[in-house]
Amino acid sequence: MDPLWILVAFIFGFAVKQIGLPPLIGFLIAGFALNIFGVEGNETLDWLADFGIWLLLFSIGLKLKVKSLLRPEIWATASLHMLITVILFGLGIFALSYLGLSLFDGLTLASSLLIAFALSFSSTVFAVKILEENGSMSSAHGRIAIGILIMQDIFAVIFLTVSSGKMPSPWAFALLALLIIPVFIKKSPLATIITRSGHGELLVLLGVLIPYGGAMLFYSVGLKPDLGALVLGVLLSGHPKAKELGNAMLSFKDIFLVGFFLTIGLSGLPDWETLGISL
Repeated sequence: MDPLWILVAFIFGFAVKQIGLPPLIGFLIAGFALNIFGVEGNETLDWLADFGIWLLLFSIGLKLKVKSLLRPEIWATASLHMLITVILFGLGIFALSYLGLSLFDGLTLASSLLIAFALSFSSTVFAVKILEENGSMSSAHGRIAIGILIMQDIFAVIFLTVSSGKMPSPWAFALLALLIIPVFIKKSPLATIITRSGHGELLVLLGVLIPYGGAMLFYSVGLKPDLGALVLGVLLSGHPKAKELGNAMLSFKDIFLVGFFLTIGLSGLPDWETLGISL
């Protein structure tokens, strides 16, 4: 990561922290500021951003149990929220197409519903960072919120698979089946390696390597890399050293996530049309 990016991110993150706002807002502003002065992102920053997301999802998975995703307050709330959002926003956007606004001109009902479906998703990264800032990760509402976010990610994977018209590799179904066979991971060589890695540098390296390996494994069979990091985290959540593993990579996750917020700002400044769409 360029030293200039780190310096600017720290300055803006520190500044917004002093007025009671989360540093992530400062990181976003830093990206916009760098964009104004003609600084551009590159593949390295994009990779760091992706890796930060994988570490985040892996750490979330380490705190989850598969059974928790099957609780009615998780899957029912996520499904109901998505259904209501798609119907209300879809019909609302379609109605706006009849008001002569150029932004919505020519939208069909199917297009309006598709836009509404996209709007029904929340940003896992932003939500989790806010929960961490508030110290709500371990609270009941925090666990429910995280479960709903994960269900949304699963819905997204299903939608992308169906809409693309391409079936993923048969190996993809085998990997997803691991979610319902948690005993597999308890007796696997990976569990033994974690146990024998001690409590120092080796455990930290392993905490970085596992989500990267999971992401690449899922990507190789046509699934989202993010899901691979999350699945491995969930599978390892029952390991005796799961909490220690998550704590060991905490600082690494936060550093890499700075790249994620910078890439958003560096991707371009919002114009009035973009602000209108977001509102």
